[in-house]
Amino acid sequence: MSAVAPVKDFLSILDLSTDELHRLIHHAARLKADHRLGKDAPTANALNGAHIALLFEKPSLRTRSTFEIAIRELGGEALHLPGEFADGTREPLQDVARNLERWVRALVIRTYAHDKARTLAAAGTRLHVINALSDAEHPCQALADVLTLIEHWGDCQGRTLAYVGDGNNVATSLVHAAPQFGISVHLATPRAYSLPAQVVEAGLRTARGGAQIRVFSDPHQAVVGADAIYTDVWTSMGREDETEVRRREFQAYQVNGQLMARARPRALFMHCLPAHRGEEVTADVFDGPTTVVFDQAENRLHTQKALLLMLLS
Repeated sequence: MSAVAPVKDFLSILDLSTDELHRLIHHAARLKADHRLGKDAPTANALNGAHIALLFEKPSLRTRSTFEIAIRELGGEALHLPGEFADGTREPLQDVARNLERWVRALVIRTYAHDKARTLAAAGTRLHVINALSDAEHPCQALADVLTLIEHWGDCQGRTLAYVGDGNNVATSLVHAAPQFGISVHLATPRAYSLPAQVVEAGLRTARGGAQIRVFSDPHQAVVGADAIYTDVWTSMGREDETEVRRREFQAYQVNGQLMARARPRALFMHCLPAHRGEEVTADVFDGPTTVVFDQAENRLHTQKALLLMLLS
């Protein structure tokens, strides 16, 4: 990786150039190969005692675990902050950032409102802010997703990924990331839950290798010829009051054996987790032979290590 950080913050996949994104994923693959070396890995002391704060408003298994392990395996120290400091009522978020930048190198935030991450990043001029999930985007997940696809496909150019379900933060970051590796994306969502046009346009602007983004309302059309099918929960955190409505709206978007059969043979199944078997995906698909959901979860560790090194080295 370059010794000079190309960007200060990582709030979106689009904060990185295509070259930077490719280098990050390549470095993540090297870090994964070196993981077996433990404390003898070349990057075991790369952060050399640097402190990195974790500020999580939302519950987390994969994001918290992988960031904490990543920080430790790079020689840094994780500082866990109470989630209440993200609400901006005890003191303004600008002041939170100005305090933190005197003590820590970076802040990893998992929050509801994307604007909170932006506010912290703007106020902390020396503080590297990482979006570990917001309502708008989930860029750290997309990094792991791309690494997983490269591991299973090798050259991704000309492949197609079908995303079926809610046009949410995960879908946004996939649309931003996958086309930069030559992967076309088919989006199948109910019309009321589709991605904003500007998200699709941004993905098309950075697409490489002829990758396309196509929007469907019929999931059975969207998955024809797909090399992978991706879904997410129908009701994201913070929208629990919409659960029953969403179950009705998304029932036709369940990923089941019939839907998988319309994709290419041995098409991968992907999910960012946690999953609700029997809702957005059936158990036979989720636990089937082509599922890569736990590869995605494992790769969160390696891509986040690469991200920390890119920002902090």
